Amino acid sequence: MQRAMRLLESVAGHECGAPAKQLARETGLALPTTYHLLRTLVYEGYLRRDKGLFFLGAAAEQLSSSGAPQKRRSTVVDALARWRDAIGAPVYYAVYREGEIDLVCVSDTPGNPAVQEWADFRETGHAHAIGQCLLSQLSEAARRDHLDRFPVQPVTPYTVRDGHGFLRRLERTRRMEPVIERQEYALGTVCAAVPITAGTTAATVAISLPAQQAHRLLPAAQQLQAEVGRLLGPLGLPITI
Repeated sequence: MQRAMRLLESVAGHECGAPAKQLARETGLALPTTYHLLRTLVYEGYLRRDKGLFFLGAAAEQLSSSGAPQKRRSTVVDALARWRDAIGAPVYYAVYREGEIDLVCVSDTPGNPAVQEWADFRETGHAHAIGQCLLSQLSEAARRDHLDRFPVQPVTPYTVRDGHGFLRRLERTRRMEPVIERQEYALGTVCAAVPITAGTTAATVAISLPAQQAHRLLPAAQQLQAEVGRLLGPLGLPITI
């Protein structure tokens, strides 16, 4: 198994294919062993042979693509946990996908628990910072379409009262600035969301704090935005998982 994996790794390093003798040299395998393993890998679909050169096959490519979402998710989970500990607040990651708000990951601790979803998160995007941030990144037509399907309705006494008022608020939202929400979704809780836009996908990372810590919200949101910027720079935060 290990020898077969070494061959697969060697083939993966040659986009234009490689002959058996070269692969044997690179892996340190005897040529007869190399030929035997290559034939087996071709038969199983992990490699394909064309004019004496070996390339990755459909089975190997499928394995690679199936592992990609897990790797992306692991990157996001690790980043959220790091930001959670640095800021001292639960951290949320969400995207707008297929016309709905999708809360992908939440990272919290017993000492800093996440907000309980007491009202359907997808249907109350007008009330929480995550939804407000995601909807602010959409076109006007997409916003109206969302509100047609999920009308504005009061969630707490602090929630925006109607769709027109909510749309006006979104229009006033400045691009790439944190979105702040105070007790509009959950009494006793304040939230902030940082927009992430890449291509056509709208995404956000957010935090929540007890209302008595409202003075911490804006500095914490700015710290979160700086952390996100650092990750987006060298590594590229995967926004679809």
